[in-house]
Amino acid sequence: MARIAGIDLPKNKRGEIGLTYIYGIGRSTAQEILTQAGISFDTKVQEWTDDQLTAIRGIINDQVKVEGALRTEVQLNIKR
Repeated sequence: MARIAGIDLPKNKRGEIGLTYIYGIGRSTAQEILTQAGISFDTKVQEWTDDQLTAIRGIINDQVKVEGALRTEVQLNIKR
């Protein structure tokens, strides 16, 4: 089972769709992440290798604000 940013991704979904289960990642962002990692959009999450998972985690941690940090920023913007 793939766990990225504290979220368990559904293993039966295509990679492009599976990444959208993470708060802050939509379909276009998921496509960009998979393109940078060199992974086909049609590869299912359960078929990802450990190296591919590591590449995806690295890209998400370095370039995309997701989950807790994004929720905090949105809440602070609403309060302001």
